[in-house]
Amino acid sequence: MYYSEQNNWEKIMNYLPKEHHLKEKDLPKEELWQWHQNYVHLDIFRNPTAKAKIILFHGVGTNGRQMSTIIGGPLAKAGYEIIAVDMPLYGMTKVRQKAAVSYEDWVQLGSDYIDYELSKDNRPIFLYGLSAGGMETYHIACKNKKVHGIIGMTFLDQRNQQVRNETTNNRFWAYLGTPLARLSVKLGMGKFRMKMSVCSKMTALCNNKDCLKEMLSDQTSAGNSVPMKFIYTYMTYKPEIEAEEFAVCPILLTQPEKDRWTPLHLSQLFLNKVKYVPVTIKVLKDGSHYPIEKQALKQLQKYIIEFIERNK
Repeated sequence: MYYSEQNNWEKIMNYLPKEHHLKEKDLPKEELWQWHQNYVHLDIFRNPTAKAKIILFHGVGTNGRQMSTIIGGPLAKAGYEIIAVDMPLYGMTKVRQKAAVSYEDWVQLGSDYIDYELSKDNRPIFLYGLSAGGMETYHIACKNKKVHGIIGMTFLDQRNQQVRNETTNNRFWAYLGTPLARLSVKLGMGKFRMKMSVCSKMTALCNNKDCLKEMLSDQTSAGNSVPMKFIYTYMTYKPEIEAEEFAVCPILLTQPEKDRWTPLHLSQLFLNKVKYVPVTIKVLKDGSHYPIEKQALKQLQKYIIEFIERNK
């Protein structure tokens, strides 16, 4: 139930610049937070003097520890309190609930965890999400409405057919994947699991082939399988506030320049609809979808800090 008991994350971390390697003294504290019947794993860099908290959300090809290495550790060293969450089905989180995990569970969990942190103190909370985690920060902000800003590596509305066309493996999955997932749920096969790499363009997760190979072999991240119910609810999720009416908090997109999975124009399909809050777009030089490139990671940290200091 802890990253100290496996080394997959260390193999992936070795492809990051040395300043992103978590030495023993830099490791986050690992905690389990009980949510319903589940034991949710948290990587936590506590700092009671920090003026802001940042909660990190992974996507469907990563996990919380991979978030801690690329950005959690550096932001903690910069003086912020950081929590990286392993969503049910990923990382070290243990799922005990009887029903198949849905994307709605992810959004509700994120909102509930924000309330849990706010019950301890009223420091401003920001959300950062990688890949699918970017849109998840938006969905959580719409539900919770108590965050000061959201930051995403992408903001993809999976209800948009163009997004499906460009982020799935082929036209079969682009057009028939969601109807097949819906049929599976209706036939009582919602718990049937499928590898995300079968339907999604997981081969574009990282531009370094050796790092990608390690990620795809990790069953707690890119090598994971998820229930059909999760796939269907993820592809069809309707936010509590549509983009045209969103007025909760400012938005920052940190777009990797060489993202071969989710290029900038796909996020712009969504962000161009937002009109009531500031939307900032920053490009990370040479960055992969999961950025391991030194310049991209330096810029990611810089842009996040600038955004938080402007909005806390």
